[in-house]
Amino acid sequence: MNAKQKLPKVFVVASGNPHKLREFGRILGFSGVVLKSAADFPAIPEPQENAQTFEGNALIKARAYAAGTGQWTIADDSGLEVDVLVGAPGVLSARYAGRHGDDAANNARLLQELSAFADPVTAHFTCVIALVSPSGEEYTFRGECPGHIIREPAGHNGFGYDPLFVPDGQSMTFGQLGSDVKDVISHRARAAVLLKRKISELFTFQRQIQQEK
Repeated sequence: MNAKQKLPKVFVVASGNPHKLREFGRILGFSGVVLKSAADFPAIPEPQENAQTFEGNALIKARAYAAGTGQWTIADDSGLEVDVLVGAPGVLSARYAGRHGDDAANNARLLQELSAFADPVTAHFTCVIALVSPSGEEYTFRGECPGHIIREPAGHNGFGYDPLFVPDGQSMTFGQLGSDVKDVISHRARAAVLLKRKISELFTFQRQIQQEK
């Protein structure tokens, strides 16, 4: 793309997770644009995330919804990578215990697998965000947040492994920290900074994206 285009009125976030949609809305912060989720397009079949990398899975989702909606689409794939587990659960983070999105079961399996290892159990969250246009332009952005795993869940904010993960430089888990902190230091926030920068390069008249209510 040689010349900037006018900022689209709609961006699709290829996720049905309301936590993720709100997080993107807060972090991106442009006005005059609506964020729509996968739930707004029930006729589009949910794509199978069968890539071996975060980049691959993010692109699978973004491509499917960009093609199905005709809108610029944002998708992310993220996960927890634990050093003593050689990067597991990794791309399987959301379905580590077998059923997609069962946070309690995933956390329980992780703690069980870590029971034989001594503290500290170092780990990092990774997020890759893909931005795909209806015409096939593709961009990816990667963010990481290092930290360690605790043995008992703490806090009810966030989702996934947040209650078990203490980011470096903090004394509380992602499940305890407020969004004002997470929106600065999290893996998704760090990738979103790069996404926001690219959107600013591609489009004009951007201000603050407001989440659709």
